Amino acid sequence: MNETRRVLIAADKFKGSLTAVQVAERVTAGLRRVVPDLHIEALPVADGGDGTVEAAVAAGFARREIRVAGPLGRDVTAAFALRGDTAVVEMAEASGLQCLPAGVFAPLTGSTYGSGELLRAALDAGARTIVFGVGGSATTDGGAGMLSALGARFLNAQGDPVPPGGGGLAELARADLSGLDPRLSSVELVLASDVDNPLTGPKGAPAVYGPQKGASPEDVQALDAALAHYAKVLEAEVGPRAAEYAASPGAGAAGGIGYGALLLGARFRPGIEVMLDVLGFAPALERASLVITGEGSLDEQTLHGKAPAGVAAAARAAGKEVVAVCGRLTLAPQELERAGIGRAYPLTSAEPDVARCIADAGPILERIAVRIAEDFLR
Repeated sequence: MNETRRVLIAADKFKGSLTAVQVAERVTAGLRRVVPDLHIEALPVADGGDGTVEAAVAAGFARREIRVAGPLGRDVTAAFALRGDTAVVEMAEASGLQCLPAGVFAPLTGSTYGSGELLRAALDAGARTIVFGVGGSATTDGGAGMLSALGARFLNAQGDPVPPGGGGLAELARADLSGLDPRLSSVELVLASDVDNPLTGPKGAPAVYGPQKGASPEDVQALDAALAHYAKVLEAEVGPRAAEYAASPGAGAAGGIGYGALLLGARFRPGIEVMLDVLGFAPALERASLVITGEGSLDEQTLHGKAPAGVAAAARAAGKEVVAVCGRLTLAPQELERAGIGRAYPLTSAEPDVARCIADAGPILERIAVRIAEDFLR
């Protein structure tokens, strides 16, 4: 083996089985079974969705926990990450499906209020740059709850606040953004997402993502109409840009919270690009000769802005060899090659039983890492 071989593990979580940190730990253990003194650097990654704060903490950010309103209004413990004056805020921590009781959905009433409380906590902590990772949401409220927590008011014809959730926006008569936290105008807010959907329409938040959150076809119709009405009412408050933002890429991210963030002046960037910058990926990549990336399922979606594609693109540009680990693989070798991934190692290649792959993902991944070491590091 070349004595200067250095490995960078930059993989996302295997959703439902292993966190990104656990993936890195298992791959490290497997590689070291074959090459005990191998130089390994682990940099767990995320694309803005759930696991983003954890990835930042693993990279040296401090974890901050607070109690905020969950999607149903009950308090949950949520975390954000802080290093210097840069904060990483993950909406799923406060408003994600993970915050709902098992089997419970709230497509019409789920609120992003707690995400606004998280943003406010980051401001209180002195953040001047906030990376706002959005994905994994339980909500489709266009970010109205988040904006309310930051000082906006959404009122019905009687002058009372509309009910929480996207469904309540059908009653909206007036929006007042004059009370928004003034600190928002002096921070850099980056909307980090792996989706570029607009707010409404056939590719909008309700139509594409509503069913994942328990929305029936009737709910999807009601939510789409309510969010279109919401954007129309906001035009009276902020002018034509309300409509421009609604049609912008990323507005439909995480049930339309992307739209709310754009109203706050956020700049939309692909989540993995932002996170690689924030996590210090470039210098780590420079030190590596082999990069191991991955996620739970390497499939068609991976090619559209998911973490492994972002890692592989950056590694290929730097002339580095890339392999991937995954739970399941549906991409052809040519598709992997085009993405910059030389070879992929699914858990199913070591254990054909998918249920066992999910239940015993850690030990199986270690065995896969042994094969990678034998193939690339001897």
